[in-house]
Amino acid sequence: QVQLRESGGGSVQAGGSLKLSCTASGYTSSRYCMGWFRQAPGKEREWVALIYQPPSGDTYYADSVKGRFTFSRDNAKNTLYLEMNSLKPEDTAMYFCAVRMTACSLKRDDFPYWGQGTLVTVSL
Repeated sequence: QVQLRESGGGSVQAGGSLKLSCTASGYTSSRYCMGWFRQAPGKEREWVALIYQPPSGDTYYADSVKGRFTFSRDNAKNTLYLEMNSLKPEDTAMYFCAVRMTACSLKRDDFPYWGQGTLVTVSL
């Protein structure tokens, strides 16, 4: 059974940084797309950043976070990280880790596996 566990959310002031973690277990697929979606109060869940690994390790960042958010990973711990810098109040949302066992898609409904989410709050 695929399980995803997020951590690292919190409250920061605008301009600050946070590092989210997503630890995955329960799958053996050699190719998968993993990444982050977020949902702000009263809004649809939107994709934020995705990585297709292996083979290419291609990464995809939403325009709203490009240049501020960056992936890193620890393969030994089966953990994907999202470093978020220069945070803005509009980044405030519940952040969800998701995975699908094939190429990346930007559509929320194409991801069958989800974590419980971790809350990020950015204040002025």
